[in-house]
Amino acid sequence: MQPPKPTKAKKQLNVLGLIALITAALGFIFACIPGALIVGWILLPIAFVLALVSLFLKDKAKWMGITALITSIVGTIIGVVVFFAVVTTSFNNSFGGGNTTVVKPSDGAAASTGAAEKPAAQTGTRENPYPIGSTITSKDWRVKINSVTLAATDAVVAANQFNKPPAEGSQYILVNYSATYIGDDPKGQSPAFVSIEYVTASGNTVNELDNLVVAPQPIDTMSTLYKNATATGNEAIQVPTAAAGQGVLAVRPGMLGDKIFVAVQ
Repeated sequence: MQPPKPTKAKKQLNVLGLIALITAALGFIFACIPGALIVGWILLPIAFVLALVSLFLKDKAKWMGITALITSIVGTIIGVVVFFAVVTTSFNNSFGGGNTTVVKPSDGAAASTGAAEKPAAQTGTRENPYPIGSTITSKDWRVKINSVTLAATDAVVAANQFNKPPAEGSQYILVNYSATYIGDDPKGQSPAFVSIEYVTASGNTVNELDNLVVAPQPIDTMSTLYKNATATGNEAIQVPTAAAGQGVLAVRPGMLGDKIFVAVQ
């Protein structure tokens, strides 16, 4: 008779890998929150080191360490993107170009001659915003708000399996806009320099970074545009449901462009 085949010993729980996974998950979450970036940057490197060490433990399960390693790397990348977005927004709020002009949609026939252009200081305030369809032009960018969909929660949630429903008392809106680069930089620029924010009726500012979701047909803000190239798509923003139509959009056409307010309906 042949001796029985030896049974393969079940690998033990990798406690260090579990700790690395939990740390990586927390770091990933904090890295997505602008006000808590520093916490994410502390936790993610710790998770990365713990994950590496856990992979070299003998007779221990490896899957948690591998997952933690991937999560820490992806979280770091997202943290860098959020950091630059926050820096850009802060810089935008501190500096204005002073040479921003706006063309209302009703003035389109005269837009080619420039007769309809008005200095941004004359209008475009929260109390007197420009209408949807207005074209906002700075030295480097031409931005047009094509449409605003206030009741867009179902469309946003269905756009991606990882999109979460909005918080209680809130809803998603979709802002469809076009950004055209009209500057002279031979290396081009990214539409990430253009910012679209929502200002509530009470004066609070919210943007897509406050609740990261993938919008249906999202605008590509990371690819480089060269002179006269245009990117068009949607941006999803979570806003209070009770007064969704009472807010306005705050549009800044480039880092040094003036902030212009546009109605949402």
